[in-house]
Amino acid sequence: MLKHETPPLKRELLAGLDVDSLVELVLALDGQLKGLQSEVERLKAQLAKDSQNSGKPPSSDGVKKRPMSLRERGKRTSGGQKGHEGQTLEAVAEPDKVIRHEIEVCPHCEADLRDTSIVSTEKRQVFDVPPVRLEVTEHQAVVKCCPGCGQAVKGVFPDGVTQAVQYGTRLQSLLVYLNSYHLLPLARTSEIVGEVYGLRPSQGAIIAATQRLAGQVGVSVAAIRQQLIDSDLLHADETGARVGGHLRWLHVASTQRLTLYGIHDKRSQVAMRAQGVLPDFRGCVVHDAFVSYWQFEQCRHALCNAHQLRELRFVSDVCQQAWASDMADLLLTMKRLRASPEPISPQQLQDYEHRYDALVVQGLTANPPLPPTGKPGRPKRSPAQNLLERFLRYKDAILAFWRDPDIPFDNNLAERDVRMMKLQQKISGCFRTLPSATTFCLIRSYLSTVRKHHLNLLDAISLALAGSPFIPSTT
Repeated sequence: MLKHETPPLKRELLAGLDVDSLVELVLALDGQLKGLQSEVERLKAQLAKDSQNSGKPPSSDGVKKRPMSLRERGKRTSGGQKGHEGQTLEAVAEPDKVIRHEIEVCPHCEADLRDTSIVSTEKRQVFDVPPVRLEVTEHQAVVKCCPGCGQAVKGVFPDGVTQAVQYGTRLQSLLVYLNSYHLLPLARTSEIVGEVYGLRPSQGAIIAATQRLAGQVGVSVAAIRQQLIDSDLLHADETGARVGGHLRWLHVASTQRLTLYGIHDKRSQVAMRAQGVLPDFRGCVVHDAFVSYWQFEQCRHALCNAHQLRELRFVSDVCQQAWASDMADLLLTMKRLRASPEPISPQQLQDYEHRYDALVVQGLTANPPLPPTGKPGRPKRSPAQNLLERFLRYKDAILAFWRDPDIPFDNNLAERDVRMMKLQQKISGCFRTLPSATTFCLIRSYLSTVRKHHLNLLDAISLALAGSPFIPSTT
């Protein structure tokens, strides 16, 4: 309920007031009106925000019509493009099985064809999966009585065969592959394996396989962390994750060849330091301007300009400020020029930066600083003023892609790596315990890195379970 500072006004009450009282009343009402107008504008701006003009996730858009994408509309038609190498099923020279279909009677005149010579053979090949079942191997260690010393001795079981009944490495690899890479819940992983192989493993067996793998990939994850520290370019991002019913934060540091995940109670630099990458990193880190990243002053910074484009769209569409749309067009033009094979001259580099500076000045003119309020602290600023301050203060980080062709325009790499973790929670729900979330991060760091090296995941999991995990090379 709104709190009124003045009682309801009536004509009789106003008629009895002197001039000074009327002036004070009008001024008080004017102050209330301006406050309400400011609140209405704030609420309208809040309602106008979605995933295309702010940092809100797409899931917050609801069922309303999706806004226009920030992606530039291509000139090519949908579907396969000219020159694209198609992929089709081709016959093999030596099939596994050949079935001959003889013809003994002519379907037209019913003549006997059994002794007629063959003119030609038409071939058709069917690719299919044969019926599969689990193969049970029994290991028998022979026990003998030594005639020399009289001691009972027995043969040695192979490495890894430790239980009277157990699952083999390949099946455990499949369980981890389905659960940790394809993000299937425990129950569905068990159901699929049961339907395909005729034996349904328990959920405890799946958990045991993932824990075993997590214990084996530590050396690989340590190598990933060190190679990230030594890299020239690093992408970083963070997102919320529900663990045990509480909000935790999942952090990712990645390159085109490496991925490292970590889970922490904090979103801040405390978590980033605990991950062990950014404190020792000396290259250029690409991020979304979250304040904690700026605490690492020993490295260079580049900002994700996809975020700038979303916020520029908000200022342009909602606040109706022309400089914002012009700045968005400028950034997209610079992106196209940087992606072009044509070299950019030093004069061209300077000219576009001058255009950037001019648009910032234009925005500052349209959004002058607020007068002092007399209250402690910084006066509250509009979204346009906050965005302009970023464009002014972090110009070097925003234009890092323009000055260095090796730095990307956006942080899509880290956001793609984070997206899979969000997908896990949509499919399987939250993690019940912090150790299970930590185990998942270790395994996903390993699997994501293996996938970026274009290796077979099942083979990499099997090797890790056997004690020989994949270690990414430094070249």
